[in-house]
Amino acid sequence: MYILAPSILSADFAVLGSDVKRAVDAGAKYVHIDVMDGQFVPRISFGDPIVASLRPVTDAFLDVHLMVEEPGRFTDIYQKSGADGMTVHVEACKDVRATLEGIRAAGMRCGVTLNPATPLETIEPVLDLVDMVLIMSVQPGLGGQKYIPSSTDKIRRLKAMLDARGSKADIQVDGGVSAANLREVLDAGANIIVAGSAVFGGDIEGKTRALMSVLDEYNQR
Repeated sequence: MYILAPSILSADFAVLGSDVKRAVDAGAKYVHIDVMDGQFVPRISFGDPIVASLRPVTDAFLDVHLMVEEPGRFTDIYQKSGADGMTVHVEACKDVRATLEGIRAAGMRCGVTLNPATPLETIEPVLDLVDMVLIMSVQPGLGGQKYIPSSTDKIRRLKAMLDARGSKADIQVDGGVSAANLREVLDAGANIIVAGSAVFGGDIEGKTRALMSVLDEYNQR
C-alpha cells in the first residue's frame, strides 16, 4: 500500500491537533513524528508528551522516528504514549538488533533508518527483522531541505535487497519529497512518503489531496 506520512515538524505547533486532523481527513494514513535529542542531530524537537497529546486526536498510525542516541532507552515510554511504530537509526544503536527486537516485543512496528552517507550494507543483518526501512533523502535534523538525487538509486537498491529476501518490509522516504519528484521516488520502490512542507502550511487539505491523488493512482495498479 502507498501511504502519505505528513511530518509534524513542519506543522503549526500552536494548532498542532487541528493541522494533523486536517491532513488525516484529507487522506493521510500516518503521522510522522521526528524526535530529536540535540546529540545525534543538532536540533531538539519534542518528546513523548506530543505523541500522547495526538493519540486522542487521531486514529492515524503514529509513526515515531527517533533521531536520538541509544533509542532503545525510550521504547517503553513511546509505547505507553500511544506510538504505533518506532524507527531507529542504525548509527545511533550499540546493538540495533536488540533495539528492534525490543520495539517489536513492546507491540509496535519496528523500523530501521540510515543517514544519506551510510551504506545499505550496515542494515543488511537486520532486514529479516524489520517492518520498515527508512531512507533519509536529506541530512537529518532540519526540515525544508532539498532531496538528495542519489537517494533514488539507494531506494532502488534497497528494494532489490528486500525482494531477494522475500521481504515485505515497507520502504519509507523522508526528506525533500514533493509533487515534483514523488513519482520518481515511488517508481524506485518506496511506498511510504514522509512530507513536511509539502503538506503543512497554507492549504493543508489541497496539498494533501494532491499527493494522495498520485498515491491512490499507484494503489490502484
